[in-house]
Amino acid sequence: MDMMKQALVTGGTGFIGSHLVEELIKQGYDVTCLIRDKSKLLWLEGFHVSFIQGDCRTVEPLAERIGEFDYIFHLAGVTKASSSAEFYCTNSKGTANFIEMAAKHNNKIKRFVHLSTLAAAGPCKDGIPSDTSSEPDPVSDYGKSKLEGEQCVLQYKDNIPVTVIRPPAVYGPRDKDMYVVFKMIQHGIFPHWGESFYSMIYVEDLARGIVDSVKTDKTIGKTYYLSDLNVYSNCDIANAIAEELECHYLKIRVPKFLMHPIAGISEKLLKHSIINSDKIRELNYTHWVCNSDDAMKDFEFDPKVCLKEGIKWTANWYKIHKWL
Repeated sequence: MDMMKQALVTGGTGFIGSHLVEELIKQGYDVTCLIRDKSKLLWLEGFHVSFIQGDCRTVEPLAERIGEFDYIFHLAGVTKASSSAEFYCTNSKGTANFIEMAAKHNNKIKRFVHLSTLAAAGPCKDGIPSDTSSEPDPVSDYGKSKLEGEQCVLQYKDNIPVTVIRPPAVYGPRDKDMYVVFKMIQHGIFPHWGESFYSMIYVEDLARGIVDSVKTDKTIGKTYYLSDLNVYSNCDIANAIAEELECHYLKIRVPKFLMHPIAGISEKLLKHSIINSDKIRELNYTHWVCNSDDAMKDFEFDPKVCLKEGIKWTANWYKIHKWL
């Protein structure tokens, strides 16, 4: 009989992390989550999960336990921050601390997976989808800090088997960012500053892709983009939401010169708002599109959920949980 595969997940209480925990359990892993705050276990209730209290930025207490795990999935990170230093503290220095400790104290590790983001690569040039041959050129502090985190991980690729995953925009049940867009459209408005194009992925497809990436040695030392293989305009996304909510919206044209002042007001009113100065730096660019061919080739990545279906399931979840 096979021994249970031991997995450590950081960021497991969050949107993507909680779906990853669910997928790991479904695929027969014994899961432990590194958590900072025991009050934030809402999405993990009902799942057989063990917990270690700690923080990627101060990793010493974890050193004696980290050798127990066959697989480490590092998802902990900051996506919204009140200062640029906050991004680098967690996404760059925190990742550096964590990978260093894993390399030092776990000599049996089968894989260290680092969840990064398309923002680490930056917007694609001339509308050509980003792939791993594209030179990264992040435009936000979030993207730059995540790229530094990737580089910290890849420095250890000769010491331990590592894989980096860069998803584009992720959406699905439990997501608070896309929820803001759903609410605006439900209220009949959609801010618009010109046509933009995006790759996207439904969260369950991403979670399955992350787990599948460790099933072959072909992925060791490599970076992968995981998307649903389609490209959507901002209007495609808004229309899909409006259709599902059975409502109409008015396109509110926002001149680009107003975007930063609006972000400044939003940051003052709402802590860690999705509408913030760092995000506006990304929204100034029109093409955030990536190519998942390498993932399809190396580990048979096969996303199942298209935007229309994913929006339907996400809306249903928001309604059931009285978010909408």
